[in-house]
Amino acid sequence: MKSKILIIVCLIWTIAGCSSRPVHSETTIVAPESEVAEDLDLKAVSMLFKNSKNIESFERALNDPSLGINNLDLNRDGEIDFIRVVEESKGASRLVILQVPLAKDEFQDVATIEVERYADNEYRMHLHGHPVVYGPDFYITPMSVHIHAWPVIGWMYGPVYRPYRSGFYFGFYPSWWRPWRPAAVSVYHTRVVNYVGPTRFHVKRVSVVRPAARISYTPRSSTLVKRTRVTRTTKVGGKTTRVTKGVKVTKNNKTGKKSLTAGSKKVTKTKKGSKTKVKKVKIKKQ
Repeated sequence: MKSKILIIVCLIWTIAGCSSRPVHSETTIVAPESEVAEDLDLKAVSMLFKNSKNIESFERALNDPSLGINNLDLNRDGEIDFIRVVEESKGASRLVILQVPLAKDEFQDVATIEVERYADNEYRMHLHGHPVVYGPDFYITPMSVHIHAWPVIGWMYGPVYRPYRSGFYFGFYPSWWRPWRPAAVSVYHTRVVNYVGPTRFHVKRVSVVRPAARISYTPRSSTLVKRTRVTRTTKVGGKTTRVTKGVKVTKNNKTGKKSLTAGSKKVTKTKKGSKTKVKKVKIKKQ
């Protein structure tokens, strides 16, 4: 009898202990900076880079209409943008910049490829999406660590290496290139499906490259980039929250507090129909 009472008491204490622990339940809504991120799959770009013999051939493959990897229309003028490639180097560091010329002296960086060779002859690389297009901390890294076997890596660290700088700019493009109409996102995904296998590249939120020699580089952003409004809606605790254009709202369901970061507007509707508006939050250019 005493043993049964002891067991019951232990169960009561266990249940009480669990119920007294704080429960931190969070609902996070993330809206991307721009929908154009869906028009250039960085995993497919990484595969193109891996299979290229040098940076010049990489630039051509990137803009090849028969491959259809590039579906970018940053300024929404109904035509695909040409992505030029510029390379910088310092010591064992290599930086490849993917950049769209939108007008004279107007450029929008899309992504950068960073490669580093370390003292033990180890190579690392990642592709870093520009925050304006892909949001903060968006990296593509290879699943395989043996990138030294890639043709383009051998060329970048070869004895006769010279950094490649595209000779093309706004209004002056290669003779083989003509702009075409962008495809719907669903069609575009069918084009790149063979380049984005799950065992090739994956997304990370942290950098995997530790530059031995920091390359001086200032990212370029253009005011001509038209960001399409992106809306995400969620219902939590009887309230509806609408998030637009690059806004991240995190709500603690226990305290009811919300935090707003890097965005433009938040509108909250209660059952009574009242609204709460939050003023614009400026996004720092990186």
